[in-house]
Amino acid sequence: MAPPELPPHPFAPKFEFAFTVSIDLTPAVWLTPSSMGTTRAAVWAAQGTFEGPRIRGRVIPMSGGDFPLVRPNGVIDFDARYMLEADDGTPIYLQSRGYRWAEGDAMERMARNEDVQPEDYYMRVSPKFDVPEGPHEWLGKHIFVGVAEKIPKANRIHYFMML
Repeated sequence: MAPPELPPHPFAPKFEFAFTVSIDLTPAVWLTPSSMGTTRAAVWAAQGTFEGPRIRGRVIPMSGGDFPLVRPNGVIDFDARYMLEADDGTPIYLQSRGYRWAEGDAMERMARNEDVQPEDYYMRVSPKFDVPEGPHEWLGKHIFVGVAEKIPKANRIHYFMML
């Protein structure tokens, strides 16, 4: 017998889709082992675009990247920082932290740049945005959660704004 369904918590967060960032990545530069006792990489955001109901634009090429730490248990701990530019010319700084992990051979397949289905791994990020006053300042006033896809030589991150 299934347990009874509980009513939603009164403070349960609600989310609204904000935009998707598609980023082409450079090959990784590896520090193995790093002085932290694990493996670290540097991967630059070569180029990309973003688009959603309220905003669209481009990833400013080579404006930053991700410096993930690979933990001894295989979890990848992301630390990404790069610049976006909205179609109206507004510069936007994005800083994001998150994790990727999987059971089975999905992590090895992704490391070989093979296609892996999103349900075969966990890849979530929590970004912060620094943006000037104006039409996009909503980015700096909300919490976002990103659900990411690992694509061969790229990432696609779907950002949802907490209401």
